[in-house]
Amino acid sequence: MTAPLIGYTDRFSARPGETLAVKVSSQLPGPFAAALVRIRSADPNPAGAGMRIQPVTGLGTHPSVFQPIQLGSCGIVVLPHPAALPDPCTLVVRVQPRMLDGRPQTVLDIDGLRLLVGPGGAELVAADEVCAVDAPMVEGRWYELRCLFQAGRATLRQTALAPTWGAADSGQAEGACAPPTLHRLLFGARAAGAGWTDVLDGRIEDPAILPGLHAGAAPIDPGAQPVFAWWDFSCGIDTIAFPDHGPHAWHGAFRNLPTRGVRGSRWAGAEMCWRHAPRDYAAVHTHADDLYDCEWATSFVFHVPADLRSGVYGIHLECDGAQDTIPIWILPPKGAVTAPIAFLASTFTYQAYANHTRFNVDDAYRARRAAWGAYPHNPDEHAEYGMSTYNRHPDNTGICLSTMRRPILTMRPGFLTFNDARGSGLRHFPADSHLTDWMEGAGFAFDVITDHDLDAEGLDLLQGYKVVITGSHPEYHTPATLDALQAYTTGGGRLMYMGGNGFYWRIANSTAIPGVIEVRRAEGGIRAWPAEPGEAYHQLDGGYGGLWRRNGRPPQALAGVGFSAQGLFEGSCYRRMPVGPEHDWVFDGVADAVFGGEGLSGGGAAGFELDRADLRLGTPPNTVILARSEGHQAHFVAVPEELLSHVNTVTGERPADLIRAELVLFETQHGGMVFATGSITWCGSLPIRGYDNDVARITGNVLRRFSA
Repeated sequence: MTAPLIGYTDRFSARPGETLAVKVSSQLPGPFAAALVRIRSADPNPAGAGMRIQPVTGLGTHPSVFQPIQLGSCGIVVLPHPAALPDPCTLVVRVQPRMLDGRPQTVLDIDGLRLLVGPGGAELVAADEVCAVDAPMVEGRWYELRCLFQAGRATLRQTALAPTWGAADSGQAEGACAPPTLHRLLFGARAAGAGWTDVLDGRIEDPAILPGLHAGAAPIDPGAQPVFAWWDFSCGIDTIAFPDHGPHAWHGAFRNLPTRGVRGSRWAGAEMCWRHAPRDYAAVHTHADDLYDCEWATSFVFHVPADLRSGVYGIHLECDGAQDTIPIWILPPKGAVTAPIAFLASTFTYQAYANHTRFNVDDAYRARRAAWGAYPHNPDEHAEYGMSTYNRHPDNTGICLSTMRRPILTMRPGFLTFNDARGSGLRHFPADSHLTDWMEGAGFAFDVITDHDLDAEGLDLLQGYKVVITGSHPEYHTPATLDALQAYTTGGGRLMYMGGNGFYWRIANSTAIPGVIEVRRAEGGIRAWPAEPGEAYHQLDGGYGGLWRRNGRPPQALAGVGFSAQGLFEGSCYRRMPVGPEHDWVFDGVADAVFGGEGLSGGGAAGFELDRADLRLGTPPNTVILARSEGHQAHFVAVPEELLSHVNTVTGERPADLIRAELVLFETQHGGMVFATGSITWCGSLPIRGYDNDVARITGNVLRRFSA
């Protein structure tokens, strides 16, 4: 059941004088009220700062309108005028079903004539006529489906393109069926009013219509003969468009972003990049749960006031007791720097994790959520808004594309990721409010920028700031964001990396398909799913995906530390290392050698995901290790990219010795400096005792020095 009141904006950030389109779906009877709020603390835990949502100004009342969501991807071709097919003719398509679960799955729909696949074999359905092949299909096998039409009769042939031992998965059937009139064609789904249904969880390649009967045994290659129409999915892989190579040029477009740049029936391992051999990647993978754009109508437009200071804000919606707050990030005016500090919001990471379904919503979680008045909705309970790149499609393939054009439940004030026995259980956007609330309360003036803005504007966005400070988990980055941060620190800028497992995955985006990011989880790394062989290159930009470490840019080269170990959402403490007195300023006011043993993220400042220095991976040789974590629980393990076997590591150390977070500091050129905490839970320790603790003191000492 959809949330009674929920919305999203057309983009995450804006500047004074710009606008944001706010799109709201409300199932409530009366109008909803909207307001601009400033989000200081997004942690509902009463043991911490609590929720600090400050009203700014009202944004009027607006009619409640329910706006539905169309899930599932497909390709659509709409002809300018209906066209008759030649008689006789041959319709051919290649298909690889990935999930034969008994439900109808449509390969193509031509104005009501439907070609389906299922466990028992292919079917051709026209009105009340069904032509069914009795040849059970096997998941993951490629088949050619061929329909021969002549004089009101049809022959449907199903041919396995490679032998499947022990399975008679080829055959044919005949029935009464005239070739349809072409007007609207769907590939991978059946038309249902203005939308579609019965989406194929699988791959489609080379749908084509040929004049005459092609009854030979050899598979048909549409590119080797005259065609009436041939839709070639190997063209425009980095777009949503696909061409028709036939004489009529009936081109089409995909809806809801199926996966492209995937292996087709001709791929044999000779080439791993779709840019080098596009015909090997002539397939498209549709899924029943794909989502690109909810396409909701704009409910109202928010005009950012000219005098609104930079910060983390929200569009607050309320009606009949239901509420929703959509975060937005307000930058300073274009070209202006209004504070010495720039907080870089990890919006690429928020989007990669958007609507992460973790299957952890149980009675205890619900009880805590209710007791704390936390955000009431969880992706486990709302699959209709699409899932994250940490989830899998129904056919068990990884979700590699994530869009901002939908409600993002995980990016809400008060959203609980975990029922954390030792803290608040926050991650990402709400967790980063521990840092921004602390900065504001401690009197640090800061501007807000986002990953999306940094990707678009590059180094120019950072120029003029004394220091750039990240949140707790800046994991996902494009080449442009890494280039900008590297140029900033090399040019004398100062960077505070306040988390763990940062700068880890390379992602892609594209102005041709705005609002989307892509990750291909290639080779190593802590992965929710693996990219399939030959599918490590992004469809959006053609670049090689996977870890930045595998792309020759380890996190250590930028931040001094990189991902080393992971465990459950629990934290431990740090111990100061013996360093020279020239670094005593970092620990001014810190009396004990051991610190950080408390926190609202897993109970300690060093936890969950840990980063360490490594000279071989680019840690500058002048890096000073100020402190090192200790006392980690038995469930922590070294990350896979460090392991050569169960006992051997890349560094030669014991795997257990790689389980450590390191607090580091180093200087760059022209007065530049980098400070890194080495832990994803560091910021969760800031609020302890009203922000009066050693972690807050260390962070404040560094931020004052860097921003001076």
